[in-house]
Amino acid sequence: MRRFLAAAMAAFMIAQGGWAGQIVLKWGCVMAPTHIVSQTIDRIGKDLAGKTNNEVIIQGYPGGQLGSSHDMIEAVSMGMQEFVIEGSGNIGSYLPSISILESPYVWRDADHISKTIEGPIGQDFSKQLIAKAGMRIMGAFYYGSRHITSTVREIRHPADLVGFKLRVPENEVFLAMAETWGAKPTPMTLNELYLALKQNVVDGQENPLPTIESSKFDEVQKYLILTGHIITPLIVLMNENAYQKLSDPQKKALRDAMAEGIAWNNREIQKREDELAEIFASRGMIVIRPDREEFRKPILDVLPAKFVNTWGKGTWERIQAVQ
Repeated sequence: MRRFLAAAMAAFMIAQGGWAGQIVLKWGCVMAPTHIVSQTIDRIGKDLAGKTNNEVIIQGYPGGQLGSSHDMIEAVSMGMQEFVIEGSGNIGSYLPSISILESPYVWRDADHISKTIEGPIGQDFSKQLIAKAGMRIMGAFYYGSRHITSTVREIRHPADLVGFKLRVPENEVFLAMAETWGAKPTPMTLNELYLALKQNVVDGQENPLPTIESSKFDEVQKYLILTGHIITPLIVLMNENAYQKLSDPQKKALRDAMAEGIAWNNREIQKREDELAEIFASRGMIVIRPDREEFRKPILDVLPAKFVNTWGKGTWERIQAVQ
């Protein structure tokens, strides 16, 4: 009974913001609660609580409960919440050069992402974000390879995207990508997208397969086009002041929990990606496997040169050289 009461009291105090001396870290994301990324945040929180004897806990807020992507990044910068996980394109308003990490065709695979973020390039981005916006990079989740879905027509070649109203995230790299293909980019938040697809406000969207599943876009889209145009890392940002308030053992516990959680997330995302194309087909979607080089070539002919001043001369080549 005493153990039950103690557990109940702990749950109550956490709900109220933690007991005296306990550090409560709020972590927001726009993914649905069922998404693997949201599940990973919960796993990291439980692991961190165990490693610190409940001295430091993480409260996850999935599904955009704390606001849009831009709202939450700003809140982390200002210290109103401690963590956010976001694509680097959306972080680009604070550090334009970091948007290269979400550029089409910049990555070979998830391992290439990890080596880059953990190495000198990622460390340099983190130092700049700390100086400019009071946020540090704590790691990068593999989010998956992005593919296009469509309601109105099959997409087999870039020419099929001409005039196509394609929802994209609210950043310049995605806008430029869609325009290069001839599509009409329509930026909006992930939370708005299901209804927009259902009501034909947009013709289609592009996201990794696990996000298409967790957001139930397969319910309102007919075609799945496996373009694989972007391999997306999600960057974990933490408010720098909040990080510095942790003791050295607490910082180590956080870094360890983060690394273990990221490893689990990356395995689960890749495993789920391997399954989902067939699952969507069994649910009635028409799965199209186009010649990816047709989609790749026009992007590489335009984007690296278009954004060289934003990303910094030689940055694309430095990333390509990471082995």
